[in-house]
Amino acid sequence: MKQNGLKRAAQADRTAAASQPRSHTILYAIAAMVAVAGLADATYLAVSHLTGQFVACGGSAQCSEVLSSKYAAIAGVPLAMVGAAGYFAAFSLATLAAFGYSRVRKALVLVISAMFLGTLWLLYLQAFVLHAYCTYCLLSAACTFVLAGLLLAIPPRKNTAVA
Repeated sequence: MKQNGLKRAAQADRTAAASQPRSHTILYAIAAMVAVAGLADATYLAVSHLTGQFVACGGSAQCSEVLSSKYAAIAGVPLAMVGAAGYFAAFSLATLAAFGYSRVRKALVLVISAMFLGTLWLLYLQAFVLHAYCTYCLLSAACTFVLAGLLLAIPPRKNTAVA
């Protein structure tokens, strides 16, 4: 019986993929590419943090000031690693959604919402607590904002029952 349920779910996903508007596929694919850009940025920052390398943003020392602050890590884990995990999840889910797996939209909304709220907090810290800005952090914030905008541009699909 469980096997029949899995077969019906797979059939529903194939039907959903065939009925997904092309614009949704394109927007999810763009979201996946933006997530890859964010992943590259976050990975660079995480590696720099873990190796203790100096990160210069166009000759400004503000990047290192932000990245070496007490807010740059939680329990010894660099926030850039958390960001990299978020971007990897967003990439994976957006890719699945682009291929028509409609069930991943809820997870994608949760991941990007958490990233968006975290980004707002980190921007607040840079602006009002540290009074310093990291160009790489701002690039990550831009990627997150674009992901949130793309997600808002894709309306949720209506459930279609498959008998």
